[in-house]
Amino acid sequence: MASATRRIVCSFRQHKLFYLKSRLQYNAVALPFNLAGPYGYVEQIHPLATRFFHASKTFYGEKVPFKLSDIGEGITEVTVKEWYVKEGDKVAQFDPICEVQSDKASVTITSRYDGLISKLHYAVDEMAKVGTPLVDIEVSGSVSEAPVEELQEKDAIPLGEREESLELELPAEKVLTTPSVRKMASDLKINLRNVQGTGRDGRILKEDMLRHIESLSSSKSTPKPSQVPQQQAKAVERETTSQQPSPSTKTPQIIRPSVPVGVDRSEPIKGFKKAMAKSMTASLRIPHFGYCDEIDMTSMAALRHSLKENPMVKERGIKLSFMPFFIKAASMALHHFPVLNSSVDEACENITYKASHNIGFAMDTSLGLIVPNVKNVQSLSVMDVAIELARLQELGNKGSLGATDLTGGTFTLSNIGSIGGTYAKPVIMSPEVAIGAIGRVQVLPRFNSKGEVVRASIMQVSWSADHRVIDGASMARFSNLWKVYLENPSTMILDLK
Repeated sequence: MASATRRIVCSFRQHKLFYLKSRLQYNAVALPFNLAGPYGYVEQIHPLATRFFHASKTFYGEKVPFKLSDIGEGITEVTVKEWYVKEGDKVAQFDPICEVQSDKASVTITSRYDGLISKLHYAVDEMAKVGTPLVDIEVSGSVSEAPVEELQEKDAIPLGEREESLELELPAEKVLTTPSVRKMASDLKINLRNVQGTGRDGRILKEDMLRHIESLSSSKSTPKPSQVPQQQAKAVERETTSQQPSPSTKTPQIIRPSVPVGVDRSEPIKGFKKAMAKSMTASLRIPHFGYCDEIDMTSMAALRHSLKENPMVKERGIKLSFMPFFIKAASMALHHFPVLNSSVDEACENITYKASHNIGFAMDTSLGLIVPNVKNVQSLSVMDVAIELARLQELGNKGSLGATDLTGGTFTLSNIGSIGGTYAKPVIMSPEVAIGAIGRVQVLPRFNSKGEVVRASIMQVSWSADHRVIDGASMARFSNLWKVYLENPSTMILDLK
C-alpha cells in the first residue's frame, strides 16, 4: 500500500513539474537549475532552445455560400466585371463585393453578412449563373485551426517591443472605376492609383483618365534641360556627316522587312453584344419593308440656333441638339398613327397598342450598341426630352445604365448621321413594329417656291416597319406628318398638349 501511494505521489509530482516547465517555456523563461522533490525525484531543466507558437485564425466560423440572387428581367447569367474584395478580406453588411453585367445593365452586388471572404468562385470576365454561389463568407461557428508553426529563438520578438507600423497600399482592384476605364488603363499600362478621381467616393471617371493621359504626354514631350545640348550636338553631327562626300557611288541595296503576321484570336460574345445578338436574331423573324424620304431642315436649324442663345437654355446647361425635336415630333405623329406604337405576340395573333410613348435612341458606347429610351414622351416638353437625353447619355458613357432605362421601349430612332452616312436599313427591335434611321444633315442646292436655286440643309430618313401589321400607306403618312413638324416647327405648337 505504501509503495503504491509513493508511485501515485511521484506521478503527481512529475505532472506538476511538466506543467510548470511548459508554462515557463511558453513565456520564454529559461530555468538553468535543478528541481528536487521530497521523494528523491530530480529534474534537470535545460536552457530554452526553441519556442513554440500556436497560430489560429480569427473566430469567424461556418462558411456560408453567398448566392447570386435573381435580378429580374428573365436574366439567368451575368458576367463578373470587377471584384471589390479578395480572399481573406473582411466585409460588413452592404459592402460592395463585385460588379456584374448582364445583357441589359450593370449591377453592383453587396454583402448580406459580416464576416471573412474565404473563397471567390469566379474570375473576372467569367459567366456566373443565377442561384450559384459567388463567394463563401465565414460568419459564425467553430474556430478553424491552422498548423503549428515552429519559430527559432533568433526569430522571437522581444517582449515589450512593438513592430513598426506598416503603410498599407490600396490594391489596384480596390480602385473605384468603370470596366471601360480599367481596360483603358490596362492597355496603356497606367497605374490607377496614380490617377486622381473626381467622381463619387473618389471614383475615376473617363474624363479623369483622359486628363491624366494628357498630362503624361505633355510631360514626356517637354525635353529636359540636360537633353537639349545632347540633341543639338547630335543634329550638328548628322549635318556634318551628310555634307561629307560618299566614298562609293553604288546604289544601296533596299532591304524589305518581312511583313509581320498577326495571330487569330477568339473571345466569347457577352454583355451588351450578346444582348444585341439575341435581339437581332429575334428580328430575323419579322418581315421588314423600308421607306425613305428627305427632310428640309433649314427652318429647324434656324430655330435651334436661336434657342441655343436663349438665356433659359444656357441656365440649364443643356446642349440642345436636333434629337429632342426628332423624338418629340415622332411622339406627336404617333398620336395620329398609334399602330406604329404597338407590339405583337410571337404568334402574331394579338396586337397591343401602347399608351406610353417610350421612344428609344441607339447609342454607340465602348461596351457596344445600347438602346435606352425616354419614358412618356407624350407628356414631356422638348426641354424635358433634352434633359432626359443628357442624363441617359452620361450614364451610358459610364456604363451605368439600369435595366429600367434599357427596357420597355415602344418605338426607336437611330441617329446614324451623328457618325456619318445618309441612308440606312434599320432593323426592328422585337417586340416593336417600327424604327427610323436618321442621316446626317448636308447643305445641298435646292429650288425654292420661286424656282430659284438656294442653299438648303437636307437630311435623309429611312424607316423600317413590320409588314404583318403596318402597310406602306400608313408608314408614308406617318413620315409625311413627322416631316411637316420638322420642316415647319411652328406647326408643332398646334398639336402640343
